[in-house]
Amino acid sequence: MGQEIKCRVEFGQEASEGKALLESTEVLFRGGFRLKIPFQSIRAMEAAGVKLKIQFAEGWAVFHLGSAAEKWAEKIRHPPSRLDKLGVKAGTKVHLINKHDEDFKRELMERGAVLEKSKPDVVFLSVKNKDQLVELAYLTNGSPVWVIYPKGVQIVTENDVIQAGRSVGFADIKVASFSATHTALKFKPRNR
Repeated sequence: MGQEIKCRVEFGQEASEGKALLESTEVLFRGGFRLKIPFQSIRAMEAAGVKLKIQFAEGWAVFHLGSAAEKWAEKIRHPPSRLDKLGVKAGTKVHLINKHDEDFKRELMERGAVLEKSKPDVVFLSVKNKDQLVELAYLTNGSPVWVIYPKGVQIVTENDVIQAGRSVGFADIKVASFSATHTALKFKPRNR
């Protein structure tokens, strides 16, 4: 989601102006104090007018978000699915390269995605190491490519993925948390 709003937040005896960030699995606040509220830790929540009130293990936090309060509450209640973040809709033609986890393949089929090698709408390239990034050089059909790679390991880093994509004429345009263990980085051909 990655939405950011400058606002005032009250938490316990503290109040501060700062930036609130709505991420895909948590709400963050950076100001005179910091808060990190994972969605799974939220015990209660209400949007009242211009305020979003969130109760979690450490107490209540009140975010003065203006007209965005109800929208944020709705996105917290119903966060986008992995396929929503990756832009896969019913009928999307996808090409899977290398080994993908069974949950992902099942989600694609349940969504109504169509496996298509010759003219896909989007390609998903799963890599476990830098050597597998060479596959990017062969993806010349003009489709966007999501490279899925392990998080937080030196075997293949975000910089490795970006350099590999750029070296074959792709522009990196989006990053998404693919799972607890993997990140996805989206590329599109520069000529589009």
